[in-house]
Amino acid sequence: MSFWKPTATTKTLKSRANLFSSIRKFFHEREILEVETPILGKTGVTDAYIDCFEVDSAGETKYLQSSPEYFMKRLLASGSGSIYSLGKAFRAEEVGRYHQPEFTLLEWYRLDFNEHQLMKEVADLISSLGIDSEYQTIKYLDVFEKVTSLNPHKAPLKDLQKLASVASNTDFFGEDRNNCLNLIFSVCIEPKLPRGLVFVYDYPECQSALAQLKKDPEGNHVARRFEAYLDQLELANGYVELNDPKEQMVRFSKDLIIREKLGKKIIPIDTDLLESMKFGLPVCAGVAIGVDRLLMKLLNLDQICEVIPFGSIGVNSTHE
Repeated sequence: MSFWKPTATTKTLKSRANLFSSIRKFFHEREILEVETPILGKTGVTDAYIDCFEVDSAGETKYLQSSPEYFMKRLLASGSGSIYSLGKAFRAEEVGRYHQPEFTLLEWYRLDFNEHQLMKEVADLISSLGIDSEYQTIKYLDVFEKVTSLNPHKAPLKDLQKLASVASNTDFFGEDRNNCLNLIFSVCIEPKLPRGLVFVYDYPECQSALAQLKKDPEGNHVARRFEAYLDQLELANGYVELNDPKEQMVRFSKDLIIREKLGKKIIPIDTDLLESMKFGLPVCAGVAIGVDRLLMKLLNLDQICEVIPFGSIGVNSTHE
């Protein structure tokens, strides 16, 4: 094998360029402003399950950004209006069928949108690219109970740990609720989602990340977030964005406690983001789509490196 050669064919690269053009046309028609944000920042994300690459910049530690989110929220607070970004993001993770350490991310924020309006806009974008416009929305509670017979909000942790242990064939009895739910969903539920475009929404509170919380009709505290799946492949992650700086600080602190327990490096909290939120982050909903995964689906290709000009090819990687 010639390792100097691109991992994508010229035909695929033309499709990639056409996809970028179509995405920009979609947002231009909606008068949503394209913005560029730094890929190198003085902080990374505190999320315990996302690791950023560190870069030595003249003796100062900086971080390649895992998404443009924090910078985009500062733009929103400054009065940018609805915005989108189409560019590179970086995560220090294994190379696999659906994962690359360097990838292309489409992220956008819509002022005064709720999660259902944003799901509809994601579906509109997918439809504009030539994929069937029909889509389904499913509550996390409903699909979880249907497959496992457990209520993800109320089931005892030991029951979730037992199911996660059986599903993964590993010991999950020391894991927290979030980890158990993530494992169960990826192993047991994702393969049983309907084909086509499917949105799962109203996630458990422990998986709120940077989303607002609410009470659902059953009285459960749920996160106002969704994930989009295309033919059972996770494609997008969306939120009604948290805009309370005090609550944001609480969540950052909880993240750092988890990182410490896992033996991971403590990431500096982004005080610029907190200051922008104090100034006033407008009511908005945001979503990020993995563009490389989207192109895989459009071209019916099997490996993410096939749609990237010079993708990393994993050796004995089990991370999909």
